[in-house]
Amino acid sequence: MVAAVADAVVVLDIDQRVVQWNKGAEDLFGWTLTEVIGHPVPMVPDDRKAEYHAVLERVRVGQPISITTRRIHRDGDLLDVRASFNRLTDVHGAMGGWVCVFHPHTMTPTENELELLHLAERAHLVRRLTDMMTDISADQDIEEVLDRVVCGLTELTGADAGGFALIEGDSLKLASVTRLSRKLLGFETPLRQSLFGELLASGKKVLLTTDEVRPLQELVWADLEGLHTVALCVCDVRGRPYGALYALYRRRRISHVEIEMLELLAAHAGIALGNAMAYKETVRQRAHEHAIVEASADGISVLDRWGRVRKWNRAAAELTGYGRAEVVGNPPPFPLPTEPGELVRYQMGNGRWLEILVTDISGTRERVVDFRDITPAKELEEQKDLFLATAGHELRTPLTVVRGLSSTLIEHWEQISDQDRRCYMELIADRSERMARLVDNLLLGVQAGSGQLPVKIRACDVRESLRGVFAAFRPLVTDHELELRIPERLPEVFADPEATDVIISQLLENALKYSPDGGAVTVAAAEEDGHVVITVVDEGVGIDSTDSGRIFERFVQGETGDRRRFGGFGLGLYIVQQLAEAQNGRISAHPNKPRGTRMRFTLQCASDHSGDSGEKVEVSAQSENSGSPG
Repeated sequence: MVAAVADAVVVLDIDQRVVQWNKGAEDLFGWTLTEVIGHPVPMVPDDRKAEYHAVLERVRVGQPISITTRRIHRDGDLLDVRASFNRLTDVHGAMGGWVCVFHPHTMTPTENELELLHLAERAHLVRRLTDMMTDISADQDIEEVLDRVVCGLTELTGADAGGFALIEGDSLKLASVTRLSRKLLGFETPLRQSLFGELLASGKKVLLTTDEVRPLQELVWADLEGLHTVALCVCDVRGRPYGALYALYRRRRISHVEIEMLELLAAHAGIALGNAMAYKETVRQRAHEHAIVEASADGISVLDRWGRVRKWNRAAAELTGYGRAEVVGNPPPFPLPTEPGELVRYQMGNGRWLEILVTDISGTRERVVDFRDITPAKELEEQKDLFLATAGHELRTPLTVVRGLSSTLIEHWEQISDQDRRCYMELIADRSERMARLVDNLLLGVQAGSGQLPVKIRACDVRESLRGVFAAFRPLVTDHELELRIPERLPEVFADPEATDVIISQLLENALKYSPDGGAVTVAAAEEDGHVVITVVDEGVGIDSTDSGRIFERFVQGETGDRRRFGGFGLGLYIVQQLAEAQNGRISAHPNKPRGTRMRFTLQCASDHSGDSGEKVEVSAQSENSGSPG
């Protein structure tokens, strides 16, 4: 029956694909069944596709529709046809597709037909606009949003081509196009001289112009062959003009429906663009915050409302020794302050001391934990405590003797013999001298720590310093074998004689001090590779190789054997090192075999130094903050 019908009969499935195409359809439109089956109908013109989809939608939800419209023949000719559309249902009433019947028609459509068509078309367009903007709003990339809006423009407005131009300062830049050459992208023109500039100046939202009003061929949009009409609409983002949406038409007139759809599309595009820009700004801000947090030297963690770690930066892992994978989802590996603004100090298992501060985030019940490494400060605090205790101990002993003897002399002067009085005075003088040396060492330690050791460097004979120090210590030695080894000829060195005397004296004093059981103490000098090397060797308690560098730090003493029982501020070798470096010299400590310590002090020969060897040079030692066992 379908094959015998003279009218064109086309049957569509639920996806609007052809499942039946009779002989009448082949005769009317020119395509055969083999060519169209399983595909959308080929005979709907571009400017009628919105109408076509609107009618199918109307039939799907309502009653059959019969309209007068236009279709395309395979050879390109336009056909005026009368089209009837009806639902195709199964025995249960479920929709399975559409039945469309066409026959040639030359009569003008009735007013009722036009109204039905108009309503169906508007319903379809609104539905498509909603679906389209839902899809576009799901994309968060600004360029992708623009491309999707422009592509949807041709479907919703029936435009032959379109584009979007955005404002950049005083210029207008073409950012997206459809059905135009991609070479146009990036084209810029002064905003005031453009159609968009004219639209903004008018205070309106839409501008419609044709080649009958102005020469459109001078515009970049003339890339569309046969351009006749340009419609553009302002696209506002966050209440300010962001760009313009352009709809381009060839030789056809446009109605208020197309203008309304252009306005609606521009409005929805502004919302989608605003969302995409907000998302981009959020991503940028989070990336910026993440970079700051990761670059911070402080450990930073974010805890959720249950106190579990959500974020853990690089410094946090380094300070605690716990990686992200170990802590995320668990409580932090240290205690937290219980009061706002409270600081908690805690020592981790790796030995580091942390200072921990917590700030609450209002509204989310999250907490930001900031913690920093205070190990150096803690060590300095302990060193200061040790220094104060040591200073009190070292000064109290001689001061007790001085105070006791002076009180005895005052109270029992007449009862004390002249010999005892002289002995008491000698002891008072000796203990006072010891306290003076302790105070001098403290002052030198302060100067060394601030890098302000004054030295006057000149060419000098180091043998004089060696002989002078040896002669001064010789009478004080009772339990040691003190030996001085100096070659007959030794080159002059570039040094400060007074600073050199202090260095050698301190090294010799340490050698005697840390050799409580006596033994040989040897002071020697020799020339090596343009330097004079002075060594002080003892047979005392010795030094561990691990302490050979630490003993030159401030307030530090070696731990080997019973060194700690000898007392002292831990400043002697620190001062020695700073004085040596101020003279471009070097000093080092080494274990001596089979026991004892060997101190090595080198000075540069004056003959190898540029400049007049007799010239005096004022040098301020630039010393590091380190320490000593002395």
